[in-house]
Amino acid sequence: MAKQFYQNYTPLKQLVILVIFGLLFSCGKKDPGAEAYGAPKPEVDFFQAQSISGEVEKKYPGIIEGTVNVDIKAQVSGYLEAIYVKEGDYVSKGQSLFKIKGDVFAEQVNNSRASYKSALANLANAKLEVEKIKPLVEGNVYSDMQLKTAQANYEAAQAQVAQAKAALGSSQINADFSLIKAPVSGYISRIPNRVGNLVTPSDAVPLTVLSEINTVFVYFSLSEADYLSFIKDTKSKKTVSLIMADDSVYELKGNLEIASGNIDRTTGTIALKAVFPNPKKILRSGGSARIVLNNSLSDVISVPMASVKDIQDKFFVFVLKEGNKVAMVPIEIGGSAGENYFVKSGLKQGDKIALNSIDVLNDSMEVVPKEPSKAISKN
Repeated sequence: MAKQFYQNYTPLKQLVILVIFGLLFSCGKKDPGAEAYGAPKPEVDFFQAQSISGEVEKKYPGIIEGTVNVDIKAQVSGYLEAIYVKEGDYVSKGQSLFKIKGDVFAEQVNNSRASYKSALANLANAKLEVEKIKPLVEGNVYSDMQLKTAQANYEAAQAQVAQAKAALGSSQINADFSLIKAPVSGYISRIPNRVGNLVTPSDAVPLTVLSEINTVFVYFSLSEADYLSFIKDTKSKKTVSLIMADDSVYELKGNLEIASGNIDRTTGTIALKAVFPNPKKILRSGGSARIVLNNSLSDVISVPMASVKDIQDKFFVFVLKEGNKVAMVPIEIGGSAGENYFVKSGLKQGDKIALNSIDVLNDSMEVVPKEPSKAISKN
């Protein structure tokens, strides 16, 4: 009967009926290969978290200074007549550095010396006057008052001699100041002035800076919390490392010292200094460096940095849960060492943490868990 029903329609109507029947048939059946078109579950390596003891490595920016940094400044005014050293030279204590034109100072010395000689002559005359009047007073030729006047003149002459001697000494000192010598041994810094420049004691910029760098100080600051943590850590060594400006590690260790007894209220930090030997003169005053401090930790979870996801300065890891699903767990990082983070909170011993594919993972995603192909470093 169905065949007869079908034959009663025109060819066009027959085609429409066939399409309708085909659609109805496809809706009633599930395509066995449809599931094959869905995204496959990602294969993810997981490692088991364990509590360990380790050392946190923290870096702090610092400024290098020589053990002695002396600003060389003029102590008298005058024109620069000679420069005996070059920038970067090493000089010894007492070595001549600069010469200020000293004609005026030489004349001051001559004038002061002449005044001193005149005062000595006046003193001699006053003394003779006293010696002359004394016997005459005894013979009642001169009065006692005349003797006292002569003695007063003698004392005044003595004071004038002392004053003239002091003036001579002062002029000689000024003359000596015209030749500027190195107060300590060290390296010469930049020399901004040239021969012929007028220099004065009030100049803001020194003639040069002299630095002794056989040993250097590296000054840096710690927050109050970091300072207390470091001081309380009896296991940590008080020797420190230094990373130079080219990111290379300085070959010698330094000793840590407190540079300030108080915490700065405005910054909440305390100043420290690390003392480094500098036999090869690699470290120079005014340079920058980073101090590396190590602080011991116990019962912390170590995770590779590659397994940690950073979202707006917050850190997360993916932990395997029931049904092979992952959960995105926030963690608090207490420090780092090498390529690992030390986790202060958020994880517990035994948690299985995703080691790779963290960029494609989402919270509650089902995965295919695998064991890592190689052991995870713990430090």
